[in-house]
Amino acid sequence: MKFMSEYRDPELAKKYLEEIKRTVSRPWSIMEVCGGQTHSLVKNGIIEMLPKEISMVHGPGCPVCVTPLYLIDKAVHLALDKNVILCSFGDMLRVPGSQKSLLEAKAEGGDVRILYSPLEAVKIAEDNPDKEVVFFAVGFETTAPANALSVIHAYKRGLKNYSILASHVLVPPVIENVLEDVDSHIDGFLAAGHVCTIMGNFEYYPLVEKYKVPIVVTGFEPLDVLQGILMVVRQLEQNKSEVENQYSRIVKEEGNLNAQEIIFEIFEVTDRLWRGMEVIPMSGYSVKEKYKDFDADKKFNITIKEAEENQDCIAGEIMKGIKKPFECPEFGKKCKPSNPLGAPMVSSEGACAAYYHFSGLVER
Repeated sequence: MKFMSEYRDPELAKKYLEEIKRTVSRPWSIMEVCGGQTHSLVKNGIIEMLPKEISMVHGPGCPVCVTPLYLIDKAVHLALDKNVILCSFGDMLRVPGSQKSLLEAKAEGGDVRILYSPLEAVKIAEDNPDKEVVFFAVGFETTAPANALSVIHAYKRGLKNYSILASHVLVPPVIENVLEDVDSHIDGFLAAGHVCTIMGNFEYYPLVEKYKVPIVVTGFEPLDVLQGILMVVRQLEQNKSEVENQYSRIVKEEGNLNAQEIIFEIFEVTDRLWRGMEVIPMSGYSVKEKYKDFDADKKFNITIKEAEENQDCIAGEIMKGIKKPFECPEFGKKCKPSNPLGAPMVSSEGACAAYYHFSGLVER
């Protein structure tokens, strides 16, 4: 397959659906880890077309959604109180903090800039030597190489006015956290293909061995997701638990070794708080001591504590797959993209946003 349209071929999609229906013999719960996969499922109506035995459970794979409340507050604090140029990917701007979002901070006069790459932030720092520039480094393993590379570039250029506010989270530890949760009942997983493009598949073998669940590394187009579901169902029906790679056109077993080298030059693995969830051991990246001058947390000695989540938001239960967005009493009522109670409603990969925009469950 060479062209985008081939990954959306309705006739081939129909064949996959028919094969899934022929293969399944009992109920199975399958979690798609990544929010991009959730949007593909909902936007293309795949959930409604699957046989009733297949329950798709939406996972915590939206890095914007799981960024802790206090880190949003820290970014707002930097923009308004420390007079820095605060740079970020666009999907972070409307995520609510405990008091306000970065977009509201921008409206109040904060110098908040939307960028496509952290390397742009390095250039801004170079062009503004009298200003501190901070890049809000959010994401899973996928965005870690570029964020790490920005530190390497700043270090090599001798820039003293550049730093990152790191909020990187890792996929395998959160899968294990879901499996350990007594309220989660997942039979198999669709793993995020873009993460495995960077990190490879080796981290999933211990999970499969320990928990006896199939994990299929999957892409994001409709046919990717359907083929991934079929591969999981085949394993479940045959009582198998293996790591399989549906996204083989992109993902290699060892991943991208150059990208991994860049990541581990700058970052080390650490415990990380996940918004709406809890602290998950060894589930994030923090900046190494060698590069502490580029760690905004240490550079500005930020001591903002974790604030309480909005009591009306059930984002944690949604991201663990315990509940669906439409099971939230405030879905489409108090909580809308124009007034989000939590990050899953405003993030471009959030499950609540997917259901709000594409499911037809909300009256316009």
